[in-house]
Amino acid sequence: MTECSGEASGTNAVYVYAVCRAEGEPSLDGLTGVTGDEPVRSLSLGSLTAIVQTVRAADFTDEVWQARLADESELERYARAHHEVVSAVAARFPTIPLPLATLYNSEDRARLALADESPRFGTALRRIAHHAEWGVKVYAPVAKSAVHRTEAERPEAPADRARPAPGAGRAYLERKRSQQWQREQRQADSLRVADAVDEGVSRIAAASRRLRPHGTGAAGDHRVQVLNATYLVAEHRAAELASLAAGLRERTGAEIEVSGPWVPYSFVGEA
Repeated sequence: MTECSGEASGTNAVYVYAVCRAEGEPSLDGLTGVTGDEPVRSLSLGSLTAIVQTVRAADFTDEVWQARLADESELERYARAHHEVVSAVAARFPTIPLPLATLYNSEDRARLALADESPRFGTALRRIAHHAEWGVKVYAPVAKSAVHRTEAERPEAPADRARPAPGAGRAYLERKRSQQWQREQRQADSLRVADAVDEGVSRIAAASRRLRPHGTGAAGDHRVQVLNATYLVAEHRAAELASLAAGLRERTGAEIEVSGPWVPYSFVGEA
């Protein structure tokens, strides 16, 4: 599938947001898309429907798009506009979201390229029908900060180091070994909790993906993420997911965050 600005060489281009299996004409009223110049509309692909918009090709040349990628606020505006259209359609029909800035020179080129992908779209649409994506994050207990160390754990003053008390060196090494063992034990316990949460949620999910855990969050947030996963869950099992997460919190004592339902972006590209 042709993506980004390589296809946008004429006066206008066709921007494709998504492909869905719609029953009748999708209602797209009120959606402005990435530009307010032309309406968001549907494009028939036989048994499937593409959601598209005519845009100025000059706004999506390689040079312009690279500049947009470097402008965080402008890129966020485009991403939000793209997602708004995808979400509106996905709220009514099984929908395959296409990558940001998927463009073709004309409707004929769009139809031809998207038709070639129809078998893949059909498989993905069957998989995600009546399902949504849910995110699950698990955080390890916050380790004691160096700021809050006890006096016994603080580094000794230079004068103290010059005249160590008998056995002070051995006590220091033992304390350091104990601290290291405690850190390793907390990490092992956290990973076991992460595996238990993933195993529990996977039992009710149609598919799952474990992602790379994020680093520490905003200033003052020292939580350590040990599980960052996303799950494809049937609509009728959403309440079961919430109940399961509550039970896992109680059973494991872990901090577990559940977010969703989302458009199943993570599961539309699988074979």
